[in-house]
Formats: sequence, structure tokens, C-alpha cells
Amino acid sequence: MAGTDKSQDIVFRPSPAVILCEPQLGENIGTAARAMANFGLWDLRIVNPRDGWPNEKAIAAASRADHVIERVRVFPTIGEAIADLSMVLATTARRRDLQKPVYGPEEGAQRIVSHIAGGQQAGILFGREKWGLLNEEVALADAIVTFPVETAFASLNIAQAVLLMAYEWRQQVETGEVLPFTGGMENPAPREELLGLFSHLESTLDRTGFFKTEDKRPNMVDNLRAVFARAQMSSQEIRTLRGVISSIDRAHERQRPDRKPREPDNSQD
Repeated sequence: MAGTDKSQDIVFRPSPAVILCEPQLGENIGTAARAMANFGLWDLRIVNPRDGWPNEKAIAAASRADHVIERVRVFPTIGEAIADLSMVLATTARRRDLQKPVYGPEEGAQRIVSHIAGGQQAGILFGREKWGLLNEEVALADAIVTFPVETAFASLNIAQAVLLMAYEWRQQVETGEVLPFTGGMENPAPREELLGLFSHLESTLDRTGFFKTEDKRPNMVDNLRAVFARAQMSSQEIRTLRGVISSIDRAHERQRPDRKPREPDNSQD
């Protein structure tokens, strides 16, 4: 293949994961893998691909980006795909009704490079071919990355979006522009711990009757998730919050009018 030098070793440097959410076409997976290989990315994660995995069309379209294709991991949900990451950026061309920082590709790449340089793991989330990412999926990310495209024709092919972010990441790595310090804060918790907090909080709010109107629940949940994702909490902070939620849950259980009083304990030590 023109431009490929097989005498050169592939370097697996620390780099962000690329997460493709429910891609439909194998060709798009393959061309995204090729774009990653062009700029030194290698960790490709696929969430619930329509045509399953492995996919012969993806392998063909990857044009010998074998080191990426061979390392593909498939997950049933976005939550599982990002569980080990402590920074996630979601790419979208549409304005969202969520309170989240919005970066251009250069600033997004800069933040990823600095995050990884601090020994942490990061990922970039890309949506479906037809409608991109859902609001509840964007809510799981720390920030949004969008591209300075023509507003009348803003939709990018998945591989194009991956290529743009991979290029910007490589540019920032090559220039060595790492933020000089991180403010002395603890490292953000892995996304798995944050997702556990979401589940804990939402189940408690359901039990305590917080969601008064069912049709408003999804939007309220998205906004709550956006608040906590934006906070970049440490593992200790998440444990503290879950302790608070558990305390509220126990207090609510004690106050329930239908709760049966506990039988007295007459046992002797």
C-alpha cells in the first residue's frame, strides 16, 4: 500500500480510546480504524455494532490497519465501554440542552494529551451514522467536542470525525504542549464509579418520589448526570456522595407510613 513502510515498527504510545456507538456499516468501522492508524491511535472500542464482529467489510476497509483491527473490543453498552476511563469527550454537531463545556477539536485534543500525560485514561465518543449520540449518552461525557463546520451541512462521516480528532491529538503530542499542572486535585474516578453513582442516585430518587412526572424524568436524569460528570469527582468524593445518598434512603424508609415496625429483639447475649 502506498505510503506504508512495513520496515517501521508500530509504536503503541499512550493514547485515547476511540468509542464508536452502534455503527451500522462495517466500512465505517474499517475506515475509522485506518484513520486511527494514520495518526498513532490503536484502542478502538465498538458498542453494539449492527452487523456484529468480526466484520469482513470492516477488515477490508481498514486497508491493513491490522494492529487496530486485531485489538478491537466490543461492548454491549457505552457504560461498559467507558468504565475504565476517567475522561470522556463526546463528539456532536448539534447543540444540546446540557450544561457542558464545549471544545473545538484542538482544545479537546490538548486536554486529552494533558490528561494522559498525568497517567490517566481518556476516550472520545462518536455517534451513529444516522443520528449521532443521544442526550443521555452525551450526558455521560465530561465535555463536548464539535467541529467548525458549515452549519447548513454539519454532519460528518464517522471516519472523517475520527480522522479530525486523531490528527489534532497527534499535533498536540508532537508539539509537546502539555498543561504545566492540574491544580493539585486528586485524579478523577474511573467512569465505572461515576456510573455506579448515577444508578444509586436515580434508584433512590425513584423510591423517594422525586420524579413527579414520568415524561420529564429522562431530561431531569440527563441534567443530573451532566452536573456530576462535569464535576470530575475523585473516587473518595464519589464514595462520600454515595454515603449521603444511602443515608437519605434509610431515612426515607424509616418515615414510610406503610413500613412495619421492627419486632423487638428479646434475645439474650
